[in-house]
Order: sequence, then structure tokens, then C-alpha cells
Amino acid sequence: MTGQPEPVTRRMKRLVDPIHLVAYGSHEPTEALEALGLRHSYWDGYFAGRAAPLGRAPAEVVHAVFYNFAEGEVARHIPRVWTVTTPEAALAARERGCAAALRRILGDLADGPAVPRAADLMVAAAAGAPTEARPLFAGLRALPVPEEPVARLWHSATLLREYRGDCHNLALAVAGIGGTESHLLRALADGAPPLQDGRVAHLPAEKLAMIMDGLRARGLVDADDRITDAGRDLRERIEEMTDDLDAPAYAHLDPADLDALITTLEPLAGALVAD
Repeated sequence: MTGQPEPVTRRMKRLVDPIHLVAYGSHEPTEALEALGLRHSYWDGYFAGRAAPLGRAPAEVVHAVFYNFAEGEVARHIPRVWTVTTPEAALAARERGCAAALRRILGDLADGPAVPRAADLMVAAAAGAPTEARPLFAGLRALPVPEEPVARLWHSATLLREYRGDCHNLALAVAGIGGTESHLLRALADGAPPLQDGRVAHLPAEKLAMIMDGLRARGLVDADDRITDAGRDLRERIEEMTDDLDAPAYAHLDPADLDALITTLEPLAGALVAD
């Protein structure tokens, strides 16, 4: 993509992700979920909060929807978390905690005009996006949209983030790249030791070795455990396909509204990234 304009969808990803990601990197949502009794591990709150839009779906369904967790990881938490709390309570706690985190980090910006304007435009974008083959997005879109502006900002950003996430999973599946493979390729592309990546390091060494062997057999990794040009090209094709699949979320916003969305999100995302 050198020399080509950045796709709108990739620019939006950089602006939307920091808003959504307070769910995982801030103490307020973690504490709100722990207050429901989800204190066994951080991942209890993660799976309860993120899977809650799917209702009491079994582990096999959540595993399929999330895509990028190793076999058995989801089942260590789902359905056990639903013996402690309910999807409805988890949704409310997560939203409450994320809104509190955003308000703390954004400071005075939280009460400024950019928050309700950006939230309304993102809600409008999500309302026009297709739900077919986007199961987590579909579950989120079936939920009521919060009225409170900061909670509305987080919810609307989460809609768009999980829409792109569903699109990315589709692109990975078309490319024949599983979740663990995607983590290993990302680590390799970043120049990090792949088997020490935090998302896979806990997995059995034999399993990881088998996956690495498969990547070598496809020419995506060389004999010295370095990503090849073919591996980099495949990763870029996956991102380009994700961009294409993500485009309907913004296609029906007129250019003025899209420009306004970008303009209002930039200072908010900047404050969150700087935190």
C-alpha cells in the first residue's frame, strides 16, 4: 500500500480502537465485573463481558465467534461465569466501568461537544452496516443504545470495533489462517519471538511447534523462524480484505458526516492513546 491513500476504514480503526479498548486496559471495567463475583481470574470478566451480547451461548459458539482463542480456552470460563452472574448484569457492569474509565481519562473532553457528536455519528454508521456473517456485531446491535453521552460513545465505538473484528475473522478464514496462526504471524512481523507472545506462550509447546511447522510448509515462515515475504504479503492481503469488508459501516455516511466523525474522534483518541 506504499504511496496509496490510507483506506478510511483503517483510519477509523485507529480512532475507534482506543475508545473500545478501555474495556481491557482500564481498572474500572475490571472492577465492575469483579463486583459481580467474577474474581476467579481477569479472563472470567473478559469472557463474561465480551460474550454477553450472545446471551448464554455455549462455549463452542463463543469460541467460533471470537475465533482467535486456542481450543479449550473459552470453555474454562463459559458457561461457568453464568453460574455467578447473568449476561444482562455483565453487560451493565462492563458499560458502567468503561464509561467511568473514559470519563477519567478524557477529563474535560468528556463533557465537551465532541463526545455526543461522535457517538451519534458512530451509532448512525453502525445502524447502516449489515449484520450477516457478523455475529458479535449483530448481538451488540440488538442491545439498547445508551442515552448518557460517554456510555453512548463507548457503546458506539464497540459496535464499530466488533464489526471490523467480525470482518477480520472472515478474512482470516478465507486465507486459511487460524487464530493462533494469526498471533504467531503478527509476532513474527513485529520482530518478536513468536513462541513468547503473550497470547500463545501458555499453550503446549508441541501444539505451537505443529502450527509453526504448518506455517513453514506454506512458505510463510522460513527455517530460522522468520516471516517470509509471502507471509508479509498474506498479512497485508488479509488487512486489505478486512478493509473491504469493513467499508459498508461507513459507506452510507455522507462525506461531510464522515469528515465530522474523524474530526471529532481525533482529540478523543489522542487523549486515550496518550494516557
